[in-house]
Amino acid sequence: MSNCLTLKKSNCKNCYKCIRHCPVKSIRFSGNQAHIIGNECILCGHCFVVCPQNAKQIVDETEKVRVLLQSGDPVIVSLAPSFIANYAGAGIGSMRTALKKLGFYDVEETALGATMVKREYDRILQDENRDIVISSCCHSVNLLIQKYFPNCLPYLADVMSPMQAHCKDIKKRIPNAKTVFIGPCVAKKDEAEHYEGIVDATLTFEELSAWLQEDSITPEQEIDNTDKSLARFFPTTGGILKTMSQQAQDYTYFAIDGIENCIAALKDIEDGKVHKCFIEMSACAGSCVGGPVMEKHRLNPVSDYAAVAKYAGKNDFEVEQPEAVEMKKIFEFIAQRSAKPSDFEIDRILRQMGKFKPSQELNCGSCGYDTCREKAVAIYQGKAEISMCLPYLKDKAESFSDTIVKNTPNGLIVVNDLLEVQQINSAALKILNLRAASDVMGSQLVRILDPLPFMNVQSNHRGIYNERTFLAEYDRYVEMTIVPDKESNMLICIMTDVTEEEAARRRKEDISRQTVEVADKVVDKQMRIVQEIASLLGETAAETKIALSKLKESIKDE
Repeated sequence: MSNCLTLKKSNCKNCYKCIRHCPVKSIRFSGNQAHIIGNECILCGHCFVVCPQNAKQIVDETEKVRVLLQSGDPVIVSLAPSFIANYAGAGIGSMRTALKKLGFYDVEETALGATMVKREYDRILQDENRDIVISSCCHSVNLLIQKYFPNCLPYLADVMSPMQAHCKDIKKRIPNAKTVFIGPCVAKKDEAEHYEGIVDATLTFEELSAWLQEDSITPEQEIDNTDKSLARFFPTTGGILKTMSQQAQDYTYFAIDGIENCIAALKDIEDGKVHKCFIEMSACAGSCVGGPVMEKHRLNPVSDYAAVAKYAGKNDFEVEQPEAVEMKKIFEFIAQRSAKPSDFEIDRILRQMGKFKPSQELNCGSCGYDTCREKAVAIYQGKAEISMCLPYLKDKAESFSDTIVKNTPNGLIVVNDLLEVQQINSAALKILNLRAASDVMGSQLVRILDPLPFMNVQSNHRGIYNERTFLAEYDRYVEMTIVPDKESNMLICIMTDVTEEEAARRRKEDISRQTVEVADKVVDKQMRIVQEIASLLGETAAETKIALSKLKESIKDE
């Protein structure tokens, strides 16, 4: 399998939209990135179309074609008949003129090869006694059968696609010719690469349009009608049938488009419910005009069909029909490498996803898989991760947050914009002396708390942080934080009970005050003692002075 579809890892946002739309689930998720599994992919291009981030990209072969043009050999374009829907108003003549300006030798319609193919289908139905014949024009359908419905391989028409038949005819007619197919299909790139020597390169309509724009070339608005162009119907649903004679006896002819419808039909064939019929199968809804690289991801089924129908004639192109052996194409079974888990292993993975009984298997499809068991198989095969399950992630997130909310020592209260209680944890119930959360859930906040701080936060859009508040009704001190959540339009209140801390602070203040009072008393008492001692010392000193004076006088008298 060639890498026609690649991934821009930087663009992938892990949205799982590609796996939801992939009909064969050939996308692996690892490290929050999508990876296309080449061995399982059928190149339908659905993931390319639906990716909202344009993370899927188709390998551009424009430079490869430029090299071919520089080789000196004649390079001829096989232009898919859906071009009339993509380039409105431009017929094959105006497209030939525009592409020759790019350096191409000539441009022909792939519908020439389609004429050869439909004639070979008619021959098989007329000459060979086959039970069921499935058209092999669509490479995505071929890959689907080769990879997922090997029992239907005998029914797949062993006939070249119109692209191959036409390009082989070009090389037969023009010596040294190089062929380039241009169309709306991703799978054609793989078909051209796998079956070497027929188609040298492929371009999508988007690649061609970008090249024309780069060289400032615009196809002229000119339609060249010709009656001998019936095979131009090929890119529409039932278009192959419209070109066939449908004269084989006992055969039923019908067309199926859309890969899901093709899968359903192949299951019926495997179950033996279908016999004696020719089935035109197209992977794209609306067939090729609904291709994944119709420019700008267009989906205009009515106007596109009308453009094709108006351009197609009523008779066949004049082509030389190759021998049947020259139209042969071999389709081989492409084995899948993915291992199949046992029921025990599936159940073990389901338990890891939190699904312990069938009623827990929601089969919601958010992961991209239709059922939880399919998802479990993908996990076993390394294609998916347990975290891709949305209910699992939701339950895990809720369980994690609930554990935090229930076990935090802080009281938590959540109120809506009407100040109605939406959530309250056990710590808050304890602070507010409430029996159960049901007593206040949905009630107005004013029943349990002063709403004024909440109203201020609501009007100012600014939070209050660690504001110490005394709740008089509950005789408690709390540090209160109130913050707004803009996305949910809720207010979140966090309360820390600091009653004991406040009591300890007050006890400390009382002790400090008492200590100061005792110190003041001691100082006062000491001052009195000092004063009393000073007073006594003063009296004693005076008496001593008098006595000494008298003694001095008596001595002088003698």
